[in-house]
Amino acid sequence: MQGNIIISKADKTLSGTIQLTGSKSECNRALIIEALSKGKVKVKNMSDAADAVTLKGVLNQESVVGSQKTEVRSQVVIMADGDSEPSKSEIVNLKSEIVNLKSEINIGPAGTAMRFLTAYLPLQDKNVVLTGTQRMQQRPIGVLVDAMRKLGAKIDYEINDGFPPIKIHSGFEQQTNRIAIKGDISSQYITALLLIASSLPQGLTLEIEGELTSKPYVEMTLAMLQQAGIAHTWAGNSIGIESQPFKETDLVVEPDWSAASYWYAIAALSNTAELFLPALKAYSLQGDSVITEIMANFGITSQFKDGGVYLQKEAKPILRKIFDFKECPDLAQTVIVVCAALGHDATFTGLETLKIKETDRIAALQNELAKIGVKLTEKGQVYKLDCSEKRIPEKVIIHTYEDHRMAMAFAPLALVIPQVEIEDPTVVEKSYPAFWSDLEKVGFSIKK
Repeated sequence: MQGNIIISKADKTLSGTIQLTGSKSECNRALIIEALSKGKVKVKNMSDAADAVTLKGVLNQESVVGSQKTEVRSQVVIMADGDSEPSKSEIVNLKSEIVNLKSEINIGPAGTAMRFLTAYLPLQDKNVVLTGTQRMQQRPIGVLVDAMRKLGAKIDYEINDGFPPIKIHSGFEQQTNRIAIKGDISSQYITALLLIASSLPQGLTLEIEGELTSKPYVEMTLAMLQQAGIAHTWAGNSIGIESQPFKETDLVVEPDWSAASYWYAIAALSNTAELFLPALKAYSLQGDSVITEIMANFGITSQFKDGGVYLQKEAKPILRKIFDFKECPDLAQTVIVVCAALGHDATFTGLETLKIKETDRIAALQNELAKIGVKLTEKGQVYKLDCSEKRIPEKVIIHTYEDHRMAMAFAPLALVIPQVEIEDPTVVEKSYPAFWSDLEKVGFSIKK
């Protein structure tokens, strides 16, 4: 979908069934587990989110390159053992092919892929540059690189210390089986290390320093590893995984609760809503399933039956004033925009990681909310919403900052504002490619 789009909705009534794509978070973890298991683990219900498709493509390519390396090595052995003595230059050239096959991997804007591959690739015995978009080259990776270096990885920075692109060298030899890492960083750093732990000769114990933010994402990782036969211990701030083999199993990816959150927001801004989201579970590995509890404050009931969840809107006064997103930061934009649209002054905490996402999400929210007269102010680690000067214009233009969640968090405003124009709507492909067509299914008008 090229160019801007204008979203509108003739009424504030919603009904229908929406089949969501597989969870990007679950799928990316499952893909790394599948690759490390060397075929023992299979991923089912693959997500069509761009990030997951990108990671699968890289891992598939790595598998092909691995086969090519084996083939080239075989040629070296055959030449060395053949009747005619190969020249030294022939063997050197063939060996250089092993090193240089697929020497750069560009993962575009896929942040999860960048973190997971930073841990995965050093174990693959090759030289490769891992890079991404300009924004990706502004997102820090230093904490994870430092941890991998301590483990024995040989990694250099290509341009700026602490940021992609990075050069990963072959010859990984484990130097330690214990790493200390801060708990208030992106959980993807911790997950990246946990995913490779059982494949390390000595296993790995992570010592979490301070409070662990985004804890549900770490719990998801460990639960999926357990499904694949990898046991762990978790005592206090110490998570330990011994070196051990994967078992043969299928990892079935659940639909994406992050994607579901936008339908909860849409329901919250409607007058009446009856929506069904198939295959979502009440007891989910995904931390973002807490959206059911959060949106209950806005009159949205969640009933799990018939193999999915039914959403229904009920008239209810909004009483809750403080929302903590420490364990579910990807829900923050969605809930903040809903509060703004309803004129509900609220306080938000747990937003520390939002400034290093696809964009600085705090600044982006402040800029776009200002277009409807709402202020989001920051004091330390506490954020307050001031809706005293809120206004409802006939039209608002939303800039998306190359951030899929900005586009989808602000789209529900079409139930409050007659016309909502979204710049660069293709950003949703990162996690929810069918978002705009799904909106049309329930009566939204979308025009270029």
